[in-house]
Amino acid sequence: MTTPHDPTGPLLVLTAMPEEAAPLTSRLEDPITTPTPFTQGVSAVRGSLGGLDTVVVTTGIGIAAATAAATWGILTHSPRAVVAAGSCGGLAADVEVGTLIVGESFTYSLADATAFGYAPGQVPGGPERFVAEPAWVDRAEHAAATLSATGGHRRGLMLSGDAFVTAPLAEPMRERFPAAVSADMETTASARTAALLGVPFVALRAVSDLCGPAAGQQFHLEIDLVAEISARAVEEFARSLAPQT
Repeated sequence: MTTPHDPTGPLLVLTAMPEEAAPLTSRLEDPITTPTPFTQGVSAVRGSLGGLDTVVVTTGIGIAAATAAATWGILTHSPRAVVAAGSCGGLAADVEVGTLIVGESFTYSLADATAFGYAPGQVPGGPERFVAEPAWVDRAEHAAATLSATGGHRRGLMLSGDAFVTAPLAEPMRERFPAAVSADMETTASARTAALLGVPFVALRAVSDLCGPAAGQQFHLEIDLVAEISARAVEEFARSLAPQT
């Protein structure tokens, strides 16, 4: 069986919420709504982003929703790469609201099979971390670096789990994953799906809130502002992949 990865295929961009998809779909040239097999919560729009054929999929929130929509998106569209976009929570001490997070590796924040010898976040039978290909991460980081985003950008480990990370959850999470820069509810599931189907994966999500901010730190940014930061980075990433004229 051949893999669904097509180096000439579209870019597949995954967002959890319509608010995160909106600044991406508004940037598409010649947008066309694409039908999906889902009864609710999932939508797809295809068009040209930064000169590159792109499919923007709104997956719904959470690991199961992201897995289902990412699987459909990859098998249906045979993309050249998958990008997780939208918002996330900031975990690292030097992350601020508005910081662009470039995903380098991914694991599950709430998975715990350590009693059986697995690493924190590792699901039995799976790798300790899902790791993006360095060349793709470099390209995504370059796209992030070209923008003057509030808070700059950070590259590193992203956590995902079916819980919104409030302050009481954040500190134990930092202790278990001292290298983690952010937390959300979808990215690791999408990274796992892309890895299993043989498609390159990167993440460009912007920090909307701090999971337990320090005194004096701004801790929240409106979702439309954060989504705009992420969308700008994704557009720049797409432009770097587009055919040169």
